[in-house]
Amino acid sequence: MITFPLSTNTLVKDIVNELPKTSDVFKKFRIDFCCGGNIPLSKAIAENGINEEALLDELRVVFEKNSSTETDLEVWTKSDSTTIIDHVINHYHRTSQEELSLLSPYVTKVSRVHGDNHPELLKVYELFYEFKKELIDHMTKEEEVVFPLIKQLADGTVENREEAINMIVELEKEHDHAGEILRQIRAVTSDFTLPLDACGTYRLVYKRLEDLEGLTFMHVHLENNILFPRYF
Repeated sequence: MITFPLSTNTLVKDIVNELPKTSDVFKKFRIDFCCGGNIPLSKAIAENGINEEALLDELRVVFEKNSSTETDLEVWTKSDSTTIIDHVINHYHRTSQEELSLLSPYVTKVSRVHGDNHPELLKVYELFYEFKKELIDHMTKEEEVVFPLIKQLADGTVENREEAINMIVELEKEHDHAGEILRQIRAVTSDFTLPLDACGTYRLVYKRLEDLEGLTFMHVHLENNILFPRYF
């Protein structure tokens, strides 16, 4: 169990595994805890030029708030693979599919109406639709092909273990690319900073894009750092 004082040698992903709420702190400090979570906290601090004391203070607050309550660790670290897969599909896939569909017309409208004065919105439009297509294709592949293979790996009935492992590795590469698109969206929007003339729809788009980023990070973290490593 991870406790305070927290060692900066602890891996970022292990901190999130222990207490998922710390993901909010890492997101605030722009530390990648999903695709890039397999590094010590000290390295993440150094790479991002973060004030170590400020980060540790916020992590400490999260630990203290949750020290006397049971968190959702069963879903994250203790459940069998089928339970985790069902959780990913029902919570992350379905939620992401719905949000991508609902958010699309707003992204289109804002880029069309405000793109002349804010050309970054044209780039947001381009990146969003690239992300949408890739994530939908990715989730379909997971549900129709890879998740069934993982279940076979779990119960020892898979026919070609090497092929199954290779497909998991391919999913991780797709996660990396999705993460890169999200990083580009965050960069081009200056961390979702709204201009003075931002209308209600403009504000809605930035807020929901940031929420979608957080949803995707948690989705990827659950797979990359908890589910997939069981089979390597």
